[in-house]
Amino acid sequence: MSAWSLAHVRALVIDVDGVLWHGKQNLPGVPAFFDFLRARDIAFIIATNNSARPASEIVERLARMNVAVNDAQVLTSAEATARYLPRLVSKGARVLLVGGQGIADELTRAGFQLVERDADAVVVGIDWQLTYDKLKRATVEIRRGAKFIGTNGDKTFPTEEGLVPGAGSLIAAIQTATDVAPTIIGKPERAMYDIALEKIGAARATAAMLGDRLDTDIQGAQRAGLAGILVLTGVVKREHLAGASIVPELVVENLDALRAAWTGAQ
Repeated sequence: MSAWSLAHVRALVIDVDGVLWHGKQNLPGVPAFFDFLRARDIAFIIATNNSARPASEIVERLARMNVAVNDAQVLTSAEATARYLPRLVSKGARVLLVGGQGIADELTRAGFQLVERDADAVVVGIDWQLTYDKLKRATVEIRRGAKFIGTNGDKTFPTEEGLVPGAGSLIAAIQTATDVAPTIIGKPERAMYDIALEKIGAARATAAMLGDRLDTDIQGAQRAGLAGILVLTGVVKREHLAGASIVPELVVENLDALRAAWTGAQ
C-alpha cells in the first residue's frame, strides 16, 4: 500500500480498549474525534474483542463521554461469534459457555441453548468469574467431542493496573488440558473484519482499522485487506516498533494526533 493516504479512508473500524479508554480511565480526544468523523462523513463501527461487555455498555459509556452511538455501530467478538457459530453447529444447538454476560446474551438471542453438560459446542471468552470448575467442565465436554470455539485469542487485556490475562489465556489453559485447537472468531481472524464491514456497508479498499495492538488489530486488518492505523495509547509503545514484522500504514501518538494528521491529508 505504498500509495495509501488517510485522504482515501471512508470507513473506520475502531478498537475500544487502549484506543477509547484503559479500564476505567477514559483516553483523551475521544469526543472530538467522533465529531471529526461525522463532519467528514466517515462511516465507522466500534469493534472490540471483549466478549464480556454487551454493546449497550459501550454505548452507555460513550454517552457519558458525550459521544452518541447506537448498538448497531458496535460489534463485539460475542456478536461475531454468535453470527459465525451456525457454520459449525446447528441453530439451537447446546452450548457450554465460559464467558460473561455479553456473549451469553448474544448466544441466547441467536437461538442457542446454554447448558452445563452434553454440549454440542464449548464457547470461551473473557470470564471475570472464572473458576476451576468452569475450566474442568469445558475440558470434559471438549474431550467428549464438543466443538471448541474461542471468541478471541488476546492473551492479555489492558487495564489501568497494566496488562491482565485476556480470553486467549483462558483458551490456552483449556487447549492445554484438551489437546484440541479452538476455532477463533475475533481479531485477528478475518471473520471479525468481514462482519464489521458488512454492518456498515463499507468497501474494503477504502477502510482502515484503528487499534493499539500489532498482533491483533493491525495484522488482522492487513490480512483482511484493510489498512492499519496504530495508536500508541494502549498495548504497543513506540519502542516496540523497532524491528517489528508488522508495519502499520500509520502510527500516531493519540486520537488528537490522528485527527490533526487526517485534517492535513490531501
